[in-house]
Amino acid sequence: MIKQVLATPHLYFSYTYDLSHTMQRLNGTGPDFLSQSLVERGDSRFIWNGHLFSSFGREFHKFCLPLIHGFIDISDFEVNGYDFSWTLISRRSVHRAGTRLFRRGIDKIGNVANFVETEMVVECQGDRASFVQIRGSVPLFWTQLPDLRYKPPPRLQDVGLEEQHSACGRHFDSLTILYGKQVVVDLVDQHGSEGRLHRGYHNAVQQINYPLVRYEAFDFHAECRHMKWERLSILMDRIALEQDEMGFFMLLRDGSLALQQDGVFRTNCVDCLDRTNVVQSLLARHCLTNILRKMSIIKSDETMEYYLFIEQTFKNVWANHADLISIQYSGTGALKTDFTRTGRRTHLGVLRDGMNSLIRYYKNNFSDGYRQDALDLFLGIAEIQSPFKVQRGWRYVTFPSVFLIAFAMFIACAIMPSEYSTDSLTFMLFWGLMVVATLTMILRHGSEFVDKPRLTYFQ
Repeated sequence: MIKQVLATPHLYFSYTYDLSHTMQRLNGTGPDFLSQSLVERGDSRFIWNGHLFSSFGREFHKFCLPLIHGFIDISDFEVNGYDFSWTLISRRSVHRAGTRLFRRGIDKIGNVANFVETEMVVECQGDRASFVQIRGSVPLFWTQLPDLRYKPPPRLQDVGLEEQHSACGRHFDSLTILYGKQVVVDLVDQHGSEGRLHRGYHNAVQQINYPLVRYEAFDFHAECRHMKWERLSILMDRIALEQDEMGFFMLLRDGSLALQQDGVFRTNCVDCLDRTNVVQSLLARHCLTNILRKMSIIKSDETMEYYLFIEQTFKNVWANHADLISIQYSGTGALKTDFTRTGRRTHLGVLRDGMNSLIRYYKNNFSDGYRQDALDLFLGIAEIQSPFKVQRGWRYVTFPSVFLIAFAMFIACAIMPSEYSTDSLTFMLFWGLMVVATLTMILRHGSEFVDKPRLTYFQ
């Protein structure tokens, strides 16, 4: 059913299948729903060109084709005489969309940054099954604006606990309506700069005290330090019973409903990228094994490891998924994908992560303002007003100029003398101190040097 999917870079569409809905949401819809155009019946959270259709009359909706932003991969297998397809779909939300450091946390109506709904679909001889997970930023008012530091500390906004908890409650209210009960898997560090974020999230969930929301914290970096990734089994054991109770959706070839997914895992770290993707892939692996057993494709005592071609495809697709979702939010491929691809952490993977981290640093500080403007303009939440520029202070020109002059003079004093004297060493020390002083001032006022969004917001 999900064969007629076409793609542009990062955007996906189908003329026949409604990509904006999960199979479980589509099940049981009546003829009135199915007779509507794809735009009218689509889930507006995931239709990225919806704003462009807003000025069209309803009579033109049948000519409008919704675009989904995220990831889709379809793989075909033949196992034990069964032909089946395995599809991974991720739908990024248009609400609070943006770049890594300019879109964090929650807004006043409960939308969170980098919200992604991920569905795994298996189709075999008319039988269909799916498993849905979600990810999204910590649902509190917090920021982590770029300021030239490698990792600016996340900061809770000073809005008061009541307002924090109220917004968080609205977020979980909407998720409960859409998905039912939730297991919240929080992978944020419980100490250091992320510690306040973790404590604020934990306290908010406790204060809200929803019976359909269970909070499970796992300090990913502390538990898995020194490449001890086998310790992720600790987390999987904690939530194994709930995953089995949650189950998955399954529709038989005769149209009868065999199983229904009862609830959803909501996984997050700070970025909802690297750590989140690792844990989501482990949840998906466990569920895929159960689906293949239920469809009798593999035996009840077998796992995916018995079939290396399925195992390797699964790992590669989830690693590709991690890279694409990460590029869309942070500007680079994901970190830790060597574990997703191979099942273990490698030194080559660590080097690759270091390179991606440096690229992220540059893009997040010096090019994401423009990218944020492009997204906001496309989604219709901002407009261009003159003057189209960021007001810069005197430090923006003065400090970099002094730094370049001081650095050039320091190099000249270091290489030009044929022999060093007290005067030449004094000059070299002076210009060296000037380099350090101006660099310190640039970092102290780092927020004045980053690329910031320039549009005027009206929503």
